[in-house]
Amino acid sequence: MCSQAFVDMRKRNNKCADCGSIKKGASQYYCRECTNLKYKESGHLKQWLSRVKYRYNISEEEAIELYDKNNCEIFVLDQFIQDEQYMKPNWQKWYIFDLLEQNNIDYDQILVVDADTIVHPDCPNFFEETNHEFCVVRNDGCYEWVLRSIREYKDFLFKDLDVDCWDYFNSGFVILNKKHKPFIKEVLKWYDENVQNINWAEENIKASTEQTPLNFLIKKHNVKVNYLSGKYNLQDMFKKNLLWIKNYSWWEDKLLFINAGWVYHFNAIPQQTEDNRDQSYWIERTYKELYE
Repeated sequence: MCSQAFVDMRKRNNKCADCGSIKKGASQYYCRECTNLKYKESGHLKQWLSRVKYRYNISEEEAIELYDKNNCEIFVLDQFIQDEQYMKPNWQKWYIFDLLEQNNIDYDQILVVDADTIVHPDCPNFFEETNHEFCVVRNDGCYEWVLRSIREYKDFLFKDLDVDCWDYFNSGFVILNKKHKPFIKEVLKWYDENVQNINWAEENIKASTEQTPLNFLIKKHNVKVNYLSGKYNLQDMFKKNLLWIKNYSWWEDKLLFINAGWVYHFNAIPQQTEDNRDQSYWIERTYKELYE
């Protein structure tokens, strides 16, 4: 299990343990004027470094550069919060507000992004494009899957609600902030109240875990949605001819998708291919090309 949260720190107001100054974007214990050794030695930053170094296999220097570049922190969810038999990992990422509070991490905005994504190191700061709304990217992949998922979940769990397939979003890239905490609380409450029906739907509809219910619940609670460009969640790349396939692709074996977006979502990739180019292959290859 693994999900990630990019946390926008720009409006944090933390008191430096050394000089006592209060600065936006200061680290948990030391402002950057009192930094280097003490900045690196702070317990909070050490925990963050260990998580990021383990997840991305990068050096401490690279991790700190990542922290500083856009004043964001990466929080990696790599442990179960609920028993997996009760709640699948896709649902558990929505404990994000509780997790950040329990780890004493303050924030302005949060990007919840699936573990099968890679963000380009030169990606623009998407937090500056949100208008502080609930931000997503429209789903752009298999429309048979989307239409079936909407139809079946509506018939079974959301009879009084409608979701337009052109407004249907992919939940692998979601930006939210503190004003959305009550909505996420309602999402988790709805799960607890409907867990048996949800499990049946996941097993029998076979089209979505939390993504389609989240689309319906957004409508139910009248949450304002801001749709961002598809470049921030480049999905279903296999169907878009962005992944090179042996004995099929007529172009060079290059990562074409790097020029088509900023956040690459490695979903809906066949797991059995002639040359073993499954999801893990493309994630590893992309990471090495962009970060090594």
